[in-house]
Amino acid sequence: MKLSAKGRYAVIALADLASMKTDKPITLAEIADRQDISLSYLEQLFSKMRRNGVVHGIRGPGGGYSLVRSADQTSIADIVLAVDENIKATACRPDTGLDCKGQTGKCLAHDLWSELGQHIYLFLNSITLADVLERRVIGTAGGARFYDMLGSK
Repeated sequence: MKLSAKGRYAVIALADLASMKTDKPITLAEIADRQDISLSYLEQLFSKMRRNGVVHGIRGPGGGYSLVRSADQTSIADIVLAVDENIKATACRPDTGLDCKGQTGKCLAHDLWSELGQHIYLFLNSITLADVLERRVIGTAGGARFYDMLGSK
């Protein structure tokens, strides 16, 4: 499973926004310059995040965006879901009743991939923007042990 550009750029942009630690709104042009992200792409992402209650937009001179909740109250899952990113590992579409092969019922590995999607959601929901900014994410998944295991194969 791979997180798409929407989810990655949304998290990067909001981490940038939260890192400014100011009460004044931050313009998308500033974020675009600092993070080397297309301004028009940021406009699309922030429009979705505003509609979904993650950021607050202020129009006019001195306008820009700010977080609705503080960085320690904004989970990475909130951000990813706000930009319509799907946090699931199954190819099944429950709204249609079809499995990943376009047939009815569940595919053979459905429960495995469904559980993985739940773990991904729980992990992203347990990490906040403040955790990212304070670099408190390293080690939360036992990453060093995982990479050590990969190296021994």
